[in-house]
Amino acid sequence: MASKSEITAKYIVKTVAPIFNKKGYVGTSLSDLTSATGLTKGAIYGNFKNKEELSLEAFNHNIRFVLGLIRERMDAEDTAIGKLKALNNFYRDYTKETIHLGGCPILNVGIDANHLNPLLLTRVDYVVQKLEESIAEVIQVGIAKQEIREGIEPIKYARLFFSKLEGAIFMAVIRKNEAYLKEMTDHIDYTIDNELRL
Repeated sequence: MASKSEITAKYIVKTVAPIFNKKGYVGTSLSDLTSATGLTKGAIYGNFKNKEELSLEAFNHNIRFVLGLIRERMDAEDTAIGKLKALNNFYRDYTKETIHLGGCPILNVGIDANHLNPLLLTRVDYVVQKLEESIAEVIQVGIAKQEIREGIEPIKYARLFFSKLEGAIFMAVIRKNEAYLKEMTDHIDYTIDNELRL
């Protein structure tokens, strides 16, 4: 059974996670945190060493949510091609899936932390690396099961897919135009069907 302190810490993280994601580490003030949680500065920092630790936990909370949705979609598929398409389809509606978080945690926190917060940037980099490795593993399994062509470089396609998706998210947000995501996910589906699929 969770202690009162653990329950409070979880409440704080869940409540402030969208704020950090929208406003960034520097842009999120102590008054933002106290106002959102209804707690005092002492109550917040009685559970976390400092703002940096809290912002890292907020990022981890947001990314666990997103990765959970991705895993659920991909695990529902039996084939490598099906898993790649499920991942792509998740990103097709990504802005709707993450609107309550304040947008894409990887994109928001990665841009915000660059040059400002090495700890957060390192965490974002780690998450991106793990995501790319997971996509590459799906492709590798597909090659082994003769669903995907031999000669395909798994990590190269993993990086291509992920960077194209994140770039499309960026453009969709900046231009306020979902067409960027739709067109890029259509392009990735075409790539899967015409370059990867046996």
